[in-house]
Amino acid sequence: MFVLIAGGGRTGAQLARLLLSQNHQVHLVDNRRDVLARIHRELPTEVIFEGNPLDLDVMEQAGINKADVVAACTTSDDENLVICYIARKSYNVRRTIARVNNPRSAWLFNDTFNVDVAVNQAEILAQLIEEEMLMGDMITLMKLRRGNYSIVEEKIAIGARAIGIQIKDLGLPERCVVAAIIRKGEVIVPRGVTTLEAEDEVLAVTDPDGARLLCDLFSAQ
Repeated sequence: MFVLIAGGGRTGAQLARLLLSQNHQVHLVDNRRDVLARIHRELPTEVIFEGNPLDLDVMEQAGINKADVVAACTTSDDENLVICYIARKSYNVRRTIARVNNPRSAWLFNDTFNVDVAVNQAEILAQLIEEEMLMGDMITLMKLRRGNYSIVEEKIAIGARAIGIQIKDLGLPERCVVAAIIRKGEVIVPRGVTTLEAEDEVLAVTDPDGARLLCDLFSAQ
C-alpha cells in the first residue's frame, strides 16, 4: 500500500515509521525547516519530500496521483480539509484520513470535504476513558469498521446474571453475536441452546450497546 502523509510533525513522523515497519510504501511532505531537520534523522531520505503540502506540484512529485491513501496530519485543520478534498476531487485517491487538531472543528470532517476517517484525539481519549469506566473487566481485542464494532472478551463472574441461561434467552441485540466460549481450556462453538457457566471466557462481536449489555450480564451482581 502506498500512503502519502502531509505533515511531518510528531503524528506524521510516527505514522510514517509505523507504516515503514509494516513494509508499506510511504512518502511524507513538509516544508518546515526544524521539522525537516528532525525527520531526516528519523526517516530514510527517499521518503521525505520538501515543500508545502498545499502546493499541487509538490504533492504530484510526492506521488499523490498514485497514492492509495492520503493522511493529512498537519497542525492546521483548514489545511487538512483542503488536502483531503483535493486528494479525492483532483486525484481520485480512494482513501483519505485527516487529523483533527481543534475538537470544535470536528463536525467539518465529513463527506463534504471527502474525509473518510477523522482522527480526533480528544474524542478517542474520551471514548477510552468511558469504556474503561463502563466495561469493567471486559477486554477489547480489536476494533472493526472504524470502531463501530469490536471483538471483545470477558470472563463470566461467579454470581453473574447470565449463569445457567441459554444464549438465545439472554436478550442480546442483533448487533451482538457470541462467537466462541472457552471453558476449562476447551473452545466451545456456541449455539442458541448453549448454557453459560461461571468462569466461561466469552468472545463476542458487538457494537457499544451490546458490549454494555454483555458487561452487565457477565459481571458479579
